[in-house]
Formats: sequence, structure tokens, C-alpha cells
Amino acid sequence: MSHDIVIAGGGPNGLLLACELSLAGVRPLVLERLPQPTTENRANGLVGQVVRLLDHRGLHEELSGNPEPPRPVPQYVFGAFPLPLADLPANPMCVLGVPQTRVEEVLGRRAIELGVRILRGHELTGLTQDSDGVDVDVEGPDGPYRLRTRYLIGADGGRSRTRKLAGIEFPGVTRDDTVSRAAHVRVPAELIDPATGGLTVPGHGVIPPFQHYRTEHGMMAYAPFPDRPTLLSTMEWGPVVDPDAPMTLTELQESVSRVLGTGIALRAPEGPGSHLVRRRVGGNSRLAQRYRQDRVLLVGDAAHVHSAIGGPGLNLGMQDAVNLGWKLAAVVRGTAPEGLLDTYDTERRQASERVLMHTQAQSALVQPGPAVTALRALFGEFLAEPENRSRIANMMAGTDIRYDMATGPHPLTGYFLPDVPLCTEEGDIRLAELARTGRPLLLDLAGDPAIADIAAGWRDRADLITAKADVPAAAVLIRPDGYVAWAADTSRPDELRAALTRWFGAEE
Repeated sequence: MSHDIVIAGGGPNGLLLACELSLAGVRPLVLERLPQPTTENRANGLVGQVVRLLDHRGLHEELSGNPEPPRPVPQYVFGAFPLPLADLPANPMCVLGVPQTRVEEVLGRRAIELGVRILRGHELTGLTQDSDGVDVDVEGPDGPYRLRTRYLIGADGGRSRTRKLAGIEFPGVTRDDTVSRAAHVRVPAELIDPATGGLTVPGHGVIPPFQHYRTEHGMMAYAPFPDRPTLLSTMEWGPVVDPDAPMTLTELQESVSRVLGTGIALRAPEGPGSHLVRRRVGGNSRLAQRYRQDRVLLVGDAAHVHSAIGGPGLNLGMQDAVNLGWKLAAVVRGTAPEGLLDTYDTERRQASERVLMHTQAQSALVQPGPAVTALRALFGEFLAEPENRSRIANMMAGTDIRYDMATGPHPLTGYFLPDVPLCTEEGDIRLAELARTGRPLLLDLAGDPAIADIAAGWRDRADLITAKADVPAAAVLIRPDGYVAWAADTSRPDELRAALTRWFGAEE
């Protein structure tokens, strides 16, 4: 049995990659070891640029239940500091409060609609590479078997078997001095502050909702979701626990008492459902030595793991998938220019390094102790300045990433282009709506005939859009992942041809 691409892992990253490949004309096979979709919710929402990216694929409305495009939130959090954003001239922070289980459900349905085959209960157990492809050993419900594929993608999480079998090292640091606990709970109704929605703790004060709350003894978060059980979590430094002992609600309640210095009565949620009660000891910050070993590539947690503080995981991993999808499809179809697949590692590595940096910085800022308290006092003064909050917001959203396009000095080049309204002869349309096909877009915003002449050589691979828009350029070439490959104030034919050739191959 032979396939162009096999993806090991059917979580959000693997499923989104499968959708992207299918949009580009390549139907992958997805192997997922779990026989049924998991009920364990590993993330409570999507944060940052990935929200706009899903809008580009027509998935935001289905996930949000709202036909309106993404809107930035007025406030977020960084290192247990409130991060006010409403006064910023360009607020990049979008949040979509949808649990990961729902994200997987929607992506799985979209993948199947696009013709992707998903095999549940099938687990990768071995691989052997040669110059033409990869032999993949699989354990399925009916026993072991072998597949042949041109490329194998590891989207199988932080303990990725694909990464280990490919011999890719995973350097970084492991901490074992923290204990994180989380559970779905009910809290006494009389403790809910009607003005803020926060939790009023007698003898302590109000714990704000959806924020990290630091004390000299640890950290707590209170998340009263409107459509699902309230999630309460703590983090402590230093207490010794038996990692094999089952986690209980009583253990979480005792942790809250230590963090706050006073107790809260916690009860299990009412009604049926899979309610979370979880403990984690320690954590990792690791980055794969390389994202590609010949015909094996890594996406998401298989390539990088980090603290969950600030919620950057799906933003990082799902953008890996969209960056890789169109490039790998071009290689399979035979239209890719030389070196295109190598840019996956170079581009996404810088994004991963930024996330590892800021999550480690946040983890340092929330630790207990007087030295950290003094550091927080100083850092709080920095956050009073809008330009500093803007810098942090762009870092957390991932909008500060600029890829090296090597095509012209225009300030838009290399950045993700946010959604803008376009006025065309057919009517008004949003850029995000034009991006639903997953094809490159060449925007002619000045009605320059030279743009159309050049675009004709790539009409089988890129869509030319003539429009008016509030964009500071006469022409913009946008890759399928939403990043500007080239922009200019005039047509600049040599630069445009070079950009089209560099990213999408020679003209027909």
C-alpha cells in the first residue's frame, strides 16, 4: 500500500495539516492511535494569530458560532500580570474560547469532507527511510502491517515516537520542582462576585476570572466558563507528591489553601460528563534539533514543548501545519522550487524559539519569593507604557514573526497580513474570504496592467485579485499561510517575478 503522505497523529495539528494538504491537491492518510476521539480537554481555547488563520479557512464561524470575523480582546494576561490592550493602536490579540475537543471535532469533519482518510486505532511502531520514501510499520486493530509513503509527518505529541524513530534529538530542560493541579469544580454561589465574575475568598480578597493569580506561595487560576464546568487550577513550587497516587478534589482544595492562605469549599460539577481532575509534576521546554530528517518531518508538540502559560501551544503548532502544508504539497506535485521544504524549519524554528523564551520568562515571573516580588514590581512599571504592552501582545499573538523573504525591502514583506476589506468589480469581500481556497493571492491594488501580465505565468498556481483596499502598497503577493512574500509601491516586475519563482516555482 503506497501513499504520498502519511501523518502520524490525529490531533489539531495533524488534522489541520491534512486539511491544508487536501486544499493543495494532495490527500494524506492520517494514523491516530486512539480508537475514539479523546474526551480529555488539553486546551481551553485558541489564542493569537491562529484565530485569524482559521478565519482564512472558513473555520472561525463554525468554531465560534458567530458569523462576525475575529475581534481582538480588550485584555489578556502575561506572567500573572493583567495586560490591558484596549488602548493599543493595533491590538493583535484574538481569543477563541473553544475547547480542544471541539477544535478536533470540527477539523476532523472538515478533513473528511476534503477527502482525507483517518484510521483510528492505528499506531506507528517503526519506520525505515530510503532515498525515495519511508516504510512505516503500523499496529492496527487487526494486527501489524506496513505502509509505503513518500513523506511521513510526526504530529504525535511531545513524546513523539516519529521523532524518536527518526533519530531527531530533543534538547532542552526539564523541571521537576513544580506541581500543577486542575479540576472542574463547583464553588459556593455566595463567593461569586457579581461585579467582576471573580471569586471572593473570605480573608483574602477577590480572585479575578480568567487570570493567573500569584501569591507568595504559588499561583491559582479561576475560569468560570459560561457553557461548561468551571475550571480551577493551582501551581506550587516544591511540595513532594506521589506521582502515582490518584489526584482528588481534596488534594486540589488543600493546594488552594496553601496558595491563598485560606480555604475554599470545592465540589464536583453536577450532571454527567467527563470531568477533569488532573495533576502534573514538572514540565519541559524543548526544541527539536531539526524539524526534518530526510523524508520525515515534525509539526506541533513533536517539534517543540513548553509551558502552557499564556496558552500559546495551538497557536504555534497549528501555524506549523499551515506553513508546511502548501510547501509539502508543492513538492509532491512537482512544482516546488529548490529548497522550498527547507524553509519550513528555518521559518517555524524562529517562532518556536520565541514561544520557549516568553513562556520561560512568564514561568520565572510567577514563582514565589521576595526576589520575584521585587522583579514583578519593576516589570509592572514597564507594563504601564503602551509600547511595552504592544510588544508583549505581538509576541504572545505571534504577530511579531517576520520571515526572510529575500524579495524587496517593503515593510509588509515577511509579516502575516491581517484581514482587510477589498473592493472589487464583483463587490466587497474580505481578504480572509478570498483565502479560503488555500491558494497564493496576488493583490493588484493600483490597477497596474503589468501585474496581470506577470501573473499570467503563474495562473495555474496563484490567483490575481484586482481591488481597492486600505493597504500601504500597490501590489501584494500573499502565500497560502497568510504571509506576505512580496509587496511594493509599484509593480517592480523583476522583484515580483523573483518572488513568484522563489515560492511557487518557474512560470508555465
